[in-house]
Amino acid sequence: MTDECGNLVGISAAEPGRSSGITTARHNKITGHLREASLGALADLGFVGLDDDPDDPVIVTGRRATRGHPLTAAQKEANRLVSRERAANEHGFTDLKNWRILTKVRMNARHATTLLRALLVLTNAEVHR
Repeated sequence: MTDECGNLVGISAAEPGRSSGITTARHNKITGHLREASLGALADLGFVGLDDDPDDPVIVTGRRATRGHPLTAAQKEANRLVSRERAANEHGFTDLKNWRILTKVRMNARHATTLLRALLVLTNAEVHR
């Protein structure tokens, strides 16, 4: 997770590579934690359907076009707005990707979580210098 400036603020537990993002978010009960903290989140189209309460959403995603129903101009503009805000926050993830050790991680997910959290501390220390 990143803040509005794109700085990393938290990392969930590492999961095996075969786990999709939405499955991991459901497993970690992200929507419940966001509701408890009175926070919201922006997500890409891979997370459509994650939020379990459509009347009070905490996860904002874009809209998907279906075969018979193309997006309206307003829906396309809403998608652009969500993408623009998400792009600013993606810079936090590039900080993690700069740590090249992550491309070679072949270990137990529990140990990878410890490594990722240590990298988060180092990244935050480097960003705030």
